[in-house]
Amino acid sequence: MILSVNIDHVATVRQARQEDVPDPAHAAVEVLLGGADGITVHLRGDRRHIQERDLKALRLIVKTDLNLEMAATEEMARIAAEVKPDRVTLVPEAPGEVTTQGGLDLLKAPQDLAQYMSGLKSNGIRVGIFIDPDMDQMKEALRIGAAYVEINTNAYTKAKFVRDEIIRIARAAKAARRERLTVHAGHGIDYKNILPLLNIPEITGYSIGYAIVSRALFVGIRQAVSEMIEIIKGAR
Repeated sequence: MILSVNIDHVATVRQARQEDVPDPAHAAVEVLLGGADGITVHLRGDRRHIQERDLKALRLIVKTDLNLEMAATEEMARIAAEVKPDRVTLVPEAPGEVTTQGGLDLLKAPQDLAQYMSGLKSNGIRVGIFIDPDMDQMKEALRIGAAYVEINTNAYTKAKFVRDEIIRIARAAKAARRERLTVHAGHGIDYKNILPLLNIPEITGYSIGYAIVSRALFVGIRQAVSEMIEIIKGAR
């Protein structure tokens, strides 16, 4: 079980004042000292939080697992080829959205994602896709050559009928594992709602950001990470 901590919102605070602090690179060091397995950042087209300079600094610091979330654009492919994160997770991106609204719809993709991903792989980068827990999406992720999928858990974290969403996630995770896809999960996960997800053995990794950064305001980021890891380990 791995935990990758998304530190985008450390950069959000910095950009709010256009200052040099807080520094996402410093945050990454604290996150790793807290026991996380890796760091996730989303380099958006509008550069609302993480900047290219952050990504380059993180590549020098993070020796475990650096995960770059990005849209499938030529600009981002160029940046990924230059920086060479350990892996790239392709995500949808819409102008003006507060946060990612849903998984990447592979059945309606306007481009040849298999070819796009091939270019990333040629630079030694593992490529995964952030998708909704849907069987057809899982099959398409396998067809186009994804190494892993990250299941979008946002609907689950907002659902009134949680059981239905857990069943949906579990079925999708099992289907993905049958096809030998690695399965991660993320979006809206916090210290409480992660517990039912930990009962799905096919999910072997989590990407969690906002809840940890929010908790860090009160206890510090190293402690906030450590507390999440204790929850994950306690459910093993």
